[in-house]
Amino acid sequence: MKNLFTALALAVTTFSVSATDTENWQQIEAEAAGQHVYFHAWGGNQEINRYLGWAKKELKRRYDVTLHHVKVTDITETTTRLIAEKAAGKAQGGSVDMLWINGENFKSLKDNQLLFGPFVEDLPSWQYVDKSLPVTVDFSEPTDGLEAPWGMGQLVFIYDEEELASPPRSYAEMLKYAQANPNRLTYPRPPEFHGTSFLKSLLIELTSNDPRLQKNVSETDYAAATKPLWDYLDAFHKVAWRGGKQFPAGTAETLQLLDDGQIDLAITFNPNAVYAAHATGNLAESTKAYAMDFGALSNIHYLAVPWNANAKAGALVVINFLMCPEAQSRKGNIDIWGDPSVLKTEFLSGSAKEHKPFKSVPETHPSWQSAIEKEWLQRYGS
Repeated sequence: MKNLFTALALAVTTFSVSATDTENWQQIEAEAAGQHVYFHAWGGNQEINRYLGWAKKELKRRYDVTLHHVKVTDITETTTRLIAEKAAGKAQGGSVDMLWINGENFKSLKDNQLLFGPFVEDLPSWQYVDKSLPVTVDFSEPTDGLEAPWGMGQLVFIYDEEELASPPRSYAEMLKYAQANPNRLTYPRPPEFHGTSFLKSLLIELTSNDPRLQKNVSETDYAAATKPLWDYLDAFHKVAWRGGKQFPAGTAETLQLLDDGQIDLAITFNPNAVYAAHATGNLAESTKAYAMDFGALSNIHYLAVPWNANAKAGALVVINFLMCPEAQSRKGNIDIWGDPSVLKTEFLSGSAKEHKPFKSVPETHPSWQSAIEKEWLQRYGS
């Protein structure tokens, strides 16, 4: 734990690196007591919000740490705020103590040296993590101990088997289905996360996972690589929901449209979201989740601490708790959130232990995200 405590000695207070790991962690917990941790995380899902509400109560009871869920629509908002604080020379007492990130946002924060760490391998809960998962790489970018794995996302579709007996198993089939059934399919409007993920997943399948997608976009022939994507969307939008002129705001709206019978496929980055929706009555019991035969776009999502966080010790205690078997099992419970865990199976319980992921397709290099979003908005955003 020397890296973590040396860093905290500089950033929080003075810890003795000669003490045992257990003693060092007890010092961090003591430092965290009474702190308020402002956690910037997506606030667009009621199951996630309820789960964090539970975590807030447990953290207060166990560690006297007060967790504040700062609900954001897009974590890019927080990234922009941290860049502004760095430019203003705000080296301590920052407004953000913790954030939920991955992909392009992580790379931006890392490149601009806006993250505290390395700290991840010094957390007591790191011992439970399944190291066979890509928990040290984020969209092909090494994490270098600057963000802790929290869960795994997979892009899947939800359909009602009573209304649609055989959903499309590829994007080619999806286009044919849309052409045969106009106004029944859609996807969230980029740059909303799920909408951009749909575009990346589509591009990966259309190009048979072209190796160029794992490189920095500036090092490739972007126009040639993305031509199949724009050709597909030009055809798809003609027969999409509302003629491809309007798009849902996010996954929650696609679920509502599916439940209302307006569309035939909803989209989510949580394979178990359908079970949580059953439990809350938001979707009929006849709805099911599935992935394309090519595989589901998959990634790990992470928790990180800004370099200038006001409550670093508190943030570390929160992250360690959210990674522990109890919290991960509850998070993976299909009746609560259903977010797939990053822990080894033997440390999980209940439905978090039982549900296996779909066949995985890796993410593109983070640089492709902004390039694709920018062109999508130019082509279809008006």
